[in-house]
Amino acid sequence: MKLPRLLGVPSWLTFMVLPAIACAATWDVDALMRGLAKYEGGRARFVETKTIALLDKPVVSSGELLYTPPARLEKRTLKPRQEVMLLDGDQLSLERGKQKLSIRLSDQPEALAFVDSLRGTLSGNKAALEKTYKLHLAGTEEHWTLDLLPDDQRIATFVLRITFGGSHNRVEWIRYLQADGDSSVMTIEPIEGK
Repeated sequence: MKLPRLLGVPSWLTFMVLPAIACAATWDVDALMRGLAKYEGGRARFVETKTIALLDKPVVSSGELLYTPPARLEKRTLKPRQEVMLLDGDQLSLERGKQKLSIRLSDQPEALAFVDSLRGTLSGNKAALEKTYKLHLAGTEEHWTLDLLPDDQRIATFVLRITFGGSHNRVEWIRYLQADGDSSVMTIEPIEGK
């Protein structure tokens, strides 16, 4: 009790402030991952803006995402043209019109690391992320950003940084910055009740 009086702070204020400081101190990557791991999946709308050096203006697409933890993600692009991308376990499938492509991610280590950044973040799997990336968390639980910086030189030749932003246990946007200067930003808005 002498410390609060010595500092001129009423003792009752100290008992109110110390728990708040302790709670604030627990916001870290582990706390974020625990929150993300609780997310049960669902549907969302997305808008993705890609900036490509060879094009005069950004390419904007939109559609729906369907995420089923921990490893299934479906991206249905509706505009400007229909396309379906499905990540399910080790399989990546793309369908655009009559064209269909399917690859095993284990045969493409660079693609797998890129996909794992997305699935690892959405599922709150810190160990999976740290296999390839250094993690840096900024902000508060209400408004956070998580930077993934490639720790593997093979991945760094393709991706400079992947940044996720959100609130509590929801990812609200994703920004990819590629090594060649191209970039993309995807905003994500949950579809409630579906």
